[in-house]
Amino acid sequence: MEPTGDGAVRLVPFREFVVKVHSRCDLACDHCYVYEHADQSWRQQPKALSEPVAQRVAARLAEHAATHGLPSLTVILHGGEPLLAGPARLRTLCEALTRALDGVAALDLRIHTNGLRLGVPFLDLFSEYGVRVGVSLDGDRTANDRHRRFADGRTSHPLVLKALELLRQERYRHLYQGLLCTVDVGNDPRAVLDALTSLEPPRIDFLLPHATWETPPARPDGRPDAYARWLLRAFDHWEAQGRPVPVRLFDSLLSTLRGGPSLTESLGLAPTDLVVVETDGTLEQADSLKTAHEGAAATGFDVFRHSFDEVAAHPGIRARQAGLAGVSAECRRCPVVRSCGGGLYAHRYRAANGFDNPSVYCADLRELVEGVEARTAPAVIAPEVAEPAALLASQHELTRVLLARLHSDMAEAAGEDWQHSWELLAAVETAAPDALNAVLDHPYTRAWVLAALASVRRGRPPGAEPARQLSALAAAAVVRGRLETTATVVHRGGALYLPTLGLLRTGPSAEEGRRVGIRAADGGFSVREGGTETRFGLFREAPRWQPVRVFPGTGAWVGPMALEDLDPYRDCFSRPPAPRLDEAGAEGWQRRLRAAWALLDRTVPALARETAAGLGTLTPLAGGAGAGPGGAGRCGPGALGVPCPAGVRGTALALLTGRRRARLRELTEVADLYALDGEWLHESPGRERPVPVSELLADVYARVAAERYRRAEELGGRYGDGDGDGDGDGDALKRALDRLSGAAELTVSGKAVVGELRREFESGAVGDTAKGAAAGEK
Repeated sequence: MEPTGDGAVRLVPFREFVVKVHSRCDLACDHCYVYEHADQSWRQQPKALSEPVAQRVAARLAEHAATHGLPSLTVILHGGEPLLAGPARLRTLCEALTRALDGVAALDLRIHTNGLRLGVPFLDLFSEYGVRVGVSLDGDRTANDRHRRFADGRTSHPLVLKALELLRQERYRHLYQGLLCTVDVGNDPRAVLDALTSLEPPRIDFLLPHATWETPPARPDGRPDAYARWLLRAFDHWEAQGRPVPVRLFDSLLSTLRGGPSLTESLGLAPTDLVVVETDGTLEQADSLKTAHEGAAATGFDVFRHSFDEVAAHPGIRARQAGLAGVSAECRRCPVVRSCGGGLYAHRYRAANGFDNPSVYCADLRELVEGVEARTAPAVIAPEVAEPAALLASQHELTRVLLARLHSDMAEAAGEDWQHSWELLAAVETAAPDALNAVLDHPYTRAWVLAALASVRRGRPPGAEPARQLSALAAAAVVRGRLETTATVVHRGGALYLPTLGLLRTGPSAEEGRRVGIRAADGGFSVREGGTETRFGLFREAPRWQPVRVFPGTGAWVGPMALEDLDPYRDCFSRPPAPRLDEAGAEGWQRRLRAAWALLDRTVPALARETAAGLGTLTPLAGGAGAGPGGAGRCGPGALGVPCPAGVRGTALALLTGRRRARLRELTEVADLYALDGEWLHESPGRERPVPVSELLADVYARVAAERYRRAEELGGRYGDGDGDGDGDGDALKRALDRLSGAAELTVSGKAVVGELRREFESGAVGDTAKGAAAGEK
């Protein structure tokens, strides 16, 4: 079940249906959960699925798909051994399912078999209906014969190999889904993997043998991590071979460690969407629950009297759809729970308290997750985390992707003005790519694109504003590129802002909504309004032209900095932007900025350089000094909002912490640092209430820098004056870092960020403090 936002819950529809077509088997595997565990209900089931049951199952599937608008359904033909049902009975079922779902949902048909009876008649049938085939095989003959034998003890291995040889032929290869292997720690994992990969499967599934706390798994050496060690040896061999075949267990772990979804029911926190249909039409939960106790999988429902929606509301199904809330308290506190998900639900069973336990494989799962992470983390950490150039490139690419998405979303509603400006941008890209890049990489271009996308996706008519803004972007690019072409722009409110350049006041003859022509001219640009043409210098203020001011670089402030107090989309910070500064105000603010940079450069020179790197646009913000920093806005990289009324120290801290918050936001936009944000809540320094991991990370990311500044001030004989984030509690910050280090939400990239923060907190401040003190002594 999923929350709906009003306190109610909605059904999670089933998308995977296991249909038992035969309840008996021609093997006597001693690890089989159907025949060898607690639940023996198979004895009361009809041997084969009848035609009336098949027709009713098909009708219920179509009903469920139509009710929930499902684009596709997966149906797995299962047993016992499903091939015992014979080709004719399987054809009846395949025909019924195909007919019922035609025009309703795509049908993904599969079958899981031991392969003993897999011959041409079956494969021709499966080819006709697109039934993909998964085969159970535990490795080479020695490994397979440990469990997968006939009742009289004979080996099944040669027959399975013969079936797989047929399945791998060109005419049937497209049906080959993969191999399922149940782990036995007595086997050599490398030999097992080699035997399986030699059969060229599209995928391998390693399955832990079904066990509970009442019937624990075999551990020949008595150690609690035997299965982890086995799987990690297989993983190492798989890695050494260059990952020749997808292995679902390993791929699932690699996915969740990066922040992605689990790829298997046995791991991860995704809600279950699987239901089982027995041969008599009764509906059950996952049949792995048969390992727990008699009736553990039962629901009391059947396809004749009940819909699949009724089954989805069953308490047992709902317990397996609860995500994090559905695992034990011990699991919720575990840092690997997002990857392991508490293990397979059946493996948590204990007679005393049911399924409210960690998996019986808990130690194995934790060691496996941590082992895979330790082996792969350096290679899978997002490059943006450690490489500023990679972060900047990804950010620039993101703006272009978002703009292309806006172009797509606008579709026909964009009108001729939009299309004309879009074509002009394409022409500028060819003739003067650097000019176009300068305009698209302007931080507030992103702010505009995001606002326009949000408006379109809320269903609001786009109106003329997106086309006006795009035409202004095109005009700015034409001017910057000094191109001999005219950009047509529609002005509004008597004003026209050219991104990165400045604000133009249109003349009295230019009517509201009227088009004006802009083209490059020597030292600036010209504007044609009606029959009048006026020239403006790019950097010379005029009665109708206010250029963007640019401050020269100095000291740690390594490059020119735009004072952006004109762009209408600069209103993207947590506090409002200040209005256009007059000359005296701009000069005063520039002096404070210089003094703030000098203070940072003197006190924490390494942080000063980090803060200046990539920063090209500063926007003065309104409000009192105690209104919060407001620095990291929803815009492109390189911009920072700085409180205009702040003093020198407050400005320094705003630069320091605002730039930190901005960089973290930029990282989270292009790299997965965490997943399931909000599932857990954490105490954070200076916060009255617990916060999601995203806010905790943002707080700590900024406060570590502020703490370095505070320490440097103390060593230099200065102390905090209560102005901003610089007055921290080192002990509280350490506790926050500890909480982050154990946060289950963090991906490998997020852990790398936290690891660097911890190193910075514990030792990085020493170097800066010493440098700052030495500078102070001079």
